[in-house]
Amino acid sequence: MKATTRLLSGFATTAAATALALSFGTSSAYAAECEELSIGSAISLTGKYATNGIHAKNGYEFAIKKIDENGGVKIGDKCYNFKVTYYDDESKGDRGATLAERLINQDKVQYMLGPYSSGLTKAIAPVTEKYKIPMVEAEGASRSLFNKGYEYLFAVLSTSEQYLASAIVLAAEMAEKEGKNPGDVKVAIAVENDPFSLDIRAGVLEDASKYGMKVVVDEKLPRDLADMSAILTKVKLVKPDVLIVSGHSKGAATAVRQIGEMKVDVPMIALTHCEAADVTGKFGDTANDILCSTQWAETLSYEDDIFGTAANYEQEFKTTYPEYTDRKVPYQTAQASAAVYVFADAFQRAGTLDKEAVREALTQTDMSTFYGGIKFSKAGNNIAKPMVLRQIQNGEYNVVAPSGFASHDLNWPRKAQQ
Repeated sequence: MKATTRLLSGFATTAAATALALSFGTSSAYAAECEELSIGSAISLTGKYATNGIHAKNGYEFAIKKIDENGGVKIGDKCYNFKVTYYDDESKGDRGATLAERLINQDKVQYMLGPYSSGLTKAIAPVTEKYKIPMVEAEGASRSLFNKGYEYLFAVLSTSEQYLASAIVLAAEMAEKEGKNPGDVKVAIAVENDPFSLDIRAGVLEDASKYGMKVVVDEKLPRDLADMSAILTKVKLVKPDVLIVSGHSKGAATAVRQIGEMKVDVPMIALTHCEAADVTGKFGDTANDILCSTQWAETLSYEDDIFGTAANYEQEFKTTYPEYTDRKVPYQTAQASAAVYVFADAFQRAGTLDKEAVREALTQTDMSTFYGGIKFSKAGNNIAKPMVLRQIQNGEYNVVAPSGFASHDLNWPRKAQQ
């Protein structure tokens, strides 16, 4: 699909009446009579971020469908349906910024759903800020997005420095369990040279420093993310206790494939984007015992009035999108749905289509959802939801940390899969 191609998707949507309880209509027939409310999104449908861009778009559309089924956004004596205009940003920041300008100036959208990735969000946020367009985003986690003083940017996800830092805590716990000093743990890091992954690196380095751990490999992944064999050769030589890798979906797939091919034997390996890359489906037993950071899991005890439980969200999403039947629903999809839900809630609480009133309502968001708690700091990041770690155990993704959320014990140490 060309970046200049316009995709229109009209669905009904609705909003929450209060921060604690949601009030919706009861039939999509009622929603069908609603007026249209335009929202725009530049999203990666081609290029290196296309896998997750499509996951995010599916999450947007599923939420719009679900909220449609519950009646439509009710504002006063009227109701409204979202009409979403999508453009393909081709995974390019400059293209995303240009498309954001087009959505605002030509398509006249007054509200935006975010793109995929911190880099694309970083490119688009100055545009939405310039025109005072509220943007709820679900896929830009870099903490650098939230130190710019933006007033129109709201992110439902936890910030990126939290993604894999908990793996360092786990490594310290395992060392102590064996009667060793956590300061003796050796850490290897390989990340993409982008804002999201560099923040992950910063969080890992910070936590490793707290324990006095030694970082023995600290490398940037190749730009095309297609080959990390040189880095893995170094890893095999220095024998770290923990290997941290962040390179979005393509980087995760490359890492798991080459870890298997090269028989890399590290006691603890932690990655981002495992589910989105479908590492279990593509690489089978090679992915076993790898730790995967996640914003959300279907086993968590989160719930709301539209999507039900986290488990119900996954089940209904798979029914709507059968291509996900034999795999985990990626957290990128769930958080995209949460972003739509947040917008819906803000519209209804604002009681108006005035974008400044909607922005003010967003600042007051305090929701319990199937995705977790959502409450924005003054900077616009979500401060109500933790990250969790899942471990791939015999092909299943099981939550193992933090301990308060764990459904299974940690398998440790990991052995190279033959």
